[in-house]
Amino acid sequence: MSKDAAEKKNILVGLDIGTTKVSVVVGQVKSDASINIIGIGRAETRGIRKGVVVNIDQTVDAIRKAVNEAQLMAGVTIRDVYVSIAGAHTKGINSRGVIAIKNREVSQEDIDRVIESARAVDISLDRQIIHVLPQEYVVDGQDSIKDPLGMSGVRLEIEVHIVTASKTSIENLFKSCTRAGLNILSPVLSQLATSYAVLAHDERDLGVAVVDIGGGTTDVAIIVEGSPWHTCSIPFGGVNITNDIAIALKTPFKEAERIKVSYGCASIRPQDENAIVEVPGVGGREPKRLSRYVLSQIMNPRLVEILGWVKKEIVSAGLEDRITSGIVLTGGTSQLEGASSEAAKVFGTELRSGVPAKFGGLVDIASSPEYSTAVGLVLYAATENPYMLEEHREGDHGNLANATSGSMKKIGQKAKKLFDEFF
Repeated sequence: MSKDAAEKKNILVGLDIGTTKVSVVVGQVKSDASINIIGIGRAETRGIRKGVVVNIDQTVDAIRKAVNEAQLMAGVTIRDVYVSIAGAHTKGINSRGVIAIKNREVSQEDIDRVIESARAVDISLDRQIIHVLPQEYVVDGQDSIKDPLGMSGVRLEIEVHIVTASKTSIENLFKSCTRAGLNILSPVLSQLATSYAVLAHDERDLGVAVVDIGGGTTDVAIIVEGSPWHTCSIPFGGVNITNDIAIALKTPFKEAERIKVSYGCASIRPQDENAIVEVPGVGGREPKRLSRYVLSQIMNPRLVEILGWVKKEIVSAGLEDRITSGIVLTGGTSQLEGASSEAAKVFGTELRSGVPAKFGGLVDIASSPEYSTAVGLVLYAATENPYMLEEHREGDHGNLANATSGSMKKIGQKAKKLFDEFF
């Protein structure tokens, strides 16, 4: 195999289809198991509403534009992608499975059987399981086990977090990607992918909540002892703040978005009374002038409302005492001036801004919170599939994660099953 061919085999692509934009990040796994970001693409879209495809043609067009931009930058042809899935149609539930251990020693077959036992939950016919995420194993009453393989015992239990999504929403997502010339290797819950990009290992172990405030949704994942224990999607985001500005100032949505990004502040501060913002008139009318203080009074209530919904989710899940590391705030809307300080007031706990982990390559661009999910998809892919280093590594380097060499085969089977169900 030539060097060029080998390098192309080690390409991982994350495709984040959001409410306001489509983002593509191309990562290359090097022989030492490190990752270089070699391509980034972005395109605005109006084909998505609150994380769900509402116009396939517009979505396909945005995907193609973002992919083409990333291809030109990376110098590779993009075909296979890991795609984010988000929206209020996604639901997370916790489940438990129990089996008798064959031959008194836990085998991979036993682990597969207990996972299948846990995933045997009642879901409606219009929904599809997209993730079964192990939280912990229990062997003969001994809990907090992460990997029971080879342990002795007679009874194996497992706690899992199951994520389901609307079949129709998945079908339209797959259809959009297929028409754009792409092959989905695996759909990944948006906030799960984001957690791979913005969390440190210590935070995952101690307990943390990832709050990704996007354009149309705010996606939440609570990670405890390294595993997801609660996921949800709140159907409000930055678009709602923009709508409030557009209505209050009687200005077009596009202009309201520009005002929000350029002059907006999520905190109400007296010192902004003398900072003047000019709002262009509509239909030949004279432009308006208002203080930044007034603008913040328009923006603040909506952000506080969104954060309040997130807090209710954390409390209702009974996990407020388990997030020792506090809150990690990320997503495009989290970049608004004052957003972090308002979030700290609402949550009353430790809080930091989450940006994607540092990589080689296009660090400056990829380190923006708006690329957290796309970067996380690349990390998710690399973590789940360390097999891909085998044919490309030079010397004996460590794996990216403790996963089996059959990971890709399982993902391919999973993707094929989803396609077979829909097409």
